Amino acid sequence: MRHTITIACTLIGVALCLFNVTGYDPHNLFLMMFSVPMWLVELFTDIHRVNIWFMYALTVLSWALIGYLGDLGVARIRTWKHL
Repeated sequence: MRHTITIACTLIGVALCLFNVTGYDPHNLFLMMFSVPMWLVELFTDIHRVNIWFMYALTVLSWALIGYLGDLGVARIRTWKHL
């Protein structure tokens, strides 16, 4: 199985975190919009009480998981027997 979607999504997660670290996203707008772990943390606790480096790691891992699930879906579609 090729992992092209996994690699692409992981790079999206890394780019999102790097964009936030560099200061171009001062109010964490893009990080809050595109990070699934940030959504979940925001539901249960104050976002300022969580270690930001841990959130970056979870963001990259969640994007990698989304890409892996996409690769699994593509691999499953390619193995279908069409009648």
